[in-house]
Amino acid sequence: MKGITDAFATERLRAAHPRYLSFLTEELLPIEGQLLSMPFHEAAQMLEEKRVKARALGLWAPYLPESEGCLGLGMTEFAQVSELMAMTPFGHYVFNCQAPDIGNIELLHRHADARQQALFLAPLMEGRIRSCFGMTEPGHAGSNPVVMSTRAEIEGDEWVIDGTKWFTTGADGAAFVVVMAVTDPDAARHERASLVIVPTDTPGYRRVRNIPVMGESGEGHVSHSEIRFEGCRVPAGNLLGPRGAGFRLAQERLGPGRIHHCMRWVGISERAFDIMCRRAVSRDMGDGQRLSDKQSLQHAIAESRASIDAARYMVLHAADALDRRGAGAARHEISAIKFFVADVMLKVLDRAIQACGAMGLTDETPLSWWYRHERGARIYDGPDEVHKSSLARSILRGYAGNQSPDSKP
Repeated sequence: MKGITDAFATERLRAAHPRYLSFLTEELLPIEGQLLSMPFHEAAQMLEEKRVKARALGLWAPYLPESEGCLGLGMTEFAQVSELMAMTPFGHYVFNCQAPDIGNIELLHRHADARQQALFLAPLMEGRIRSCFGMTEPGHAGSNPVVMSTRAEIEGDEWVIDGTKWFTTGADGAAFVVVMAVTDPDAARHERASLVIVPTDTPGYRRVRNIPVMGESGEGHVSHSEIRFEGCRVPAGNLLGPRGAGFRLAQERLGPGRIHHCMRWVGISERAFDIMCRRAVSRDMGDGQRLSDKQSLQHAIAESRASIDAARYMVLHAADALDRRGAGAARHEISAIKFFVADVMLKVLDRAIQACGAMGLTDETPLSWWYRHERGARIYDGPDEVHKSSLARSILRGYAGNQSPDSKP
């Protein structure tokens, strides 16, 4: 794995980085193959000891403030730690940095009231429970979250929720869902929805199924569920943030979340690159040459190295912009990394699988697991096409505003 990027280094990061690297290489990589062969609930039981150890060593949830007993890393610092965690599919979970919990923790930390923090945030931060976020619906485009059918109506001192969500990541085993539902259908377009916290043991909440993805049953390490609310009643006090602020808070949650994803993808790319290079120098081709002597693979390695480094600097630039200006002001930098880094990762994974030959298709390495689960990188949190259009419109607005009648190309 690559070390710290000097341009974005701090003394705090220099102290933390080797500690995470040591934990990952000594505690997780040796058991990675065994964990990959297990359903998530079995792997989670096996990893509990590692989670306890990570917390005891002060490595728990480093993005949380020091007042919570954590490291209080800023986004550029955490991005580089997150890259390390991504060297194995289990790294983020062991340190309580896994999606969707990290996004809900950040959201609740900023917007939950004292009661909500005690009931939902505290056990989530401690890793005693898991959570999920319900936004995407079967009947509407996930790329346009202002259009949805799930409704939450106030009756007395309760919200009554009806509707269906799907591709709700992590719903299997979650203790609660933060659901985005229309509370004010006659309000302005971006003020119709609110966020409501729903414990998953509430009558009227039902997890219908885990949706099979890429040939997997949905019972594996990453589950995406269909969930249904049928007259589901929760206290009025379960409203998260102001009424009508659902879209704004969801976008606030997604901005940092996209940076989390992108740095994780850089880490996956680095691990895939390492596997490809090790394969190249060790594989005897039977003709007196190693695989590394083949020019086509040399080109693949060179292109991968250049593109991973470019992706890393782009993500850190976006993270720095978010730290300094906030997620809203950094939205175009975040859009750019979302589609660029996803593309880099998928290309590097493909090259690594090709270099490994038939073995690359098997579960002898984590490559095929990532290839299945990370194809969604170009779709979730906004498909590539949406981010490209958003960025292009912003660029073109600048040109349109500077046009004069006699301007020429």
